[in-house]
Amino acid sequence: MSPEYLSLWKIESNKIMIKRLFALVIILNITACAELQQVVDNLPENTPGISNTDIANGLRQALDQGIDKQVTTLMKQDGFYKNDLVKILLPEELQKVDKALRDIGLGSLADEGLKVLNRAAEDAVGTATPIFINAVKGITFNDAKSILLGADDAATRYLAGRTESELYAEFQPIINNSFKKVGANDIWSNLINRYNSIPFTSNVNPDLTDYVTKEALKGVYTMIAVEEKDIRTQLNSRTTDLLRKVFALQD
Repeated sequence: MSPEYLSLWKIESNKIMIKRLFALVIILNITACAELQQVVDNLPENTPGISNTDIANGLRQALDQGIDKQVTTLMKQDGFYKNDLVKILLPEELQKVDKALRDIGLGSLADEGLKVLNRAAEDAVGTATPIFINAVKGITFNDAKSILLGADDAATRYLAGRTESELYAEFQPIINNSFKKVGANDIWSNLINRYNSIPFTSNVNPDLTDYVTKEALKGVYTMIAVEEKDIRTQLNSRTTDLLRKVFALQD
């Protein structure tokens, strides 16, 4: 056998081996997922250990824990403003307002404008809890099964899909009223008027109520997702026997 032929034979053999190993890895991954799916699919109702009801109740408990811990935190003063994960920043069209005001020494005025946006979100979040609770009560075993086997934020995304429209309708008027209560309308009128008076700038007049409402919703779901991920990945976040039992299935 010539050296050239031997070299080609080794290359082809290596390729075949790599393909076989790759196929084996895929099969093992599919098998592992299938086994986990089968474990959950075949759980009989009310059997020793864990039941379908346990799984559904465990998911409800996990969401309740996230809602209680994280939504309550967001409701407090600076719950948004001093939390970098959810702090509401200026919309793109107002970022130039912020920069221009800071450039001419009006940084404290710009900070005040940013603060009132976050204060409005903090005011609105209190209305979220009963809406979330109703959505959590509606989780079925089939919902819970797909959530348990889903991504780290699967439960949060389930919650968002069933509450976002209703929460927007609740948040929007509260944020609008909050703007009036904390003087946001006056503050932003002053900010924008000062900015519009700066030479060579283009006038702006954005709809802040819609923007802050959407950012507040985003912040709420972000923090519930943080709690959900902790429960899924950290044993010490599973604060009840039921959470420990249910989420052990996905470990």
